[in-house]
Amino acid sequence: MTFHDLFAADALEFLDRNKEPPFFLYLPFTIPHANNEAGNKGMEVPELGPYAGKDWPEPQKAHAAMITGFDRDIGRIMAKLKQLGIDDDTCVLFSSDNGPHKEGGADPAFFKSSGPLRGYKRSLYEGGIRVPTIARWPGKIKQGSESGHISAFWDFLPTCCDIAGVETPEDLDGISMLPTLLGKPEKQKKHKYLYWEFHEQGKRQAVRIGNWKGIRQNVAKEPDGPIELYNLKDDIGEKNNIAKDNPKIVEKIAKIMKSARTPSQHWKMPGE
Repeated sequence: MTFHDLFAADALEFLDRNKEPPFFLYLPFTIPHANNEAGNKGMEVPELGPYAGKDWPEPQKAHAAMITGFDRDIGRIMAKLKQLGIDDDTCVLFSSDNGPHKEGGADPAFFKSSGPLRGYKRSLYEGGIRVPTIARWPGKIKQGSESGHISAFWDFLPTCCDIAGVETPEDLDGISMLPTLLGKPEKQKKHKYLYWEFHEQGKRQAVRIGNWKGIRQNVAKEPDGPIELYNLKDDIGEKNNIAKDNPKIVEKIAKIMKSARTPSQHWKMPGE
């Protein structure tokens, strides 16, 4: 039995135990994922299932098998909510922590996992950090509705507090996206900007302001190095660096990169 199987089994038991009172279930499935220590054979699954006979590289067969197993167990959880008669009263939020990865022999290009986006996991291009969020709450969230509201994972806690009707902790960067979920965009507060940093592979920073996206590479060696600039409205694939044509936007992003972060003894930037 895999960790994934244990997570799924425990989640189903949790729902049986907590069907009466209000509950919160955080279910951090880890697949599809690679065993980084196994090199190109790091996409490990108990069985390849319907993909065993496919004329695909072994890691891609395993990748597909993981997703099929994942989909199966999400289905079991949704069926359990319905069986218990609480599916109409339960808000289900589903997302991912990053884009497709290129580890353990996995190849994002094989299944076109990034779509039109550039990059993958550990990159601050959109292919590494832009992921969908799927929400289901019958009677509250309109079926089939969509939103382009720009949010981030630090919005998750304030959103859950709003849904539960409890006070949101102070000093958070997040903003509740409940108005968007409820189809009330006119009441939705928005971020002035979003900021990311990544400390492996030479350190990177990124900032998004509306449709503007700025990225600085090799921060460990060049703390004030050049910033790439993209207009995501016209260039979702981040192919055209237009920094030279927009110096004021670049300057604004550079200031945010210096001021947005909270210094940490564990995650230091040059000069700290």
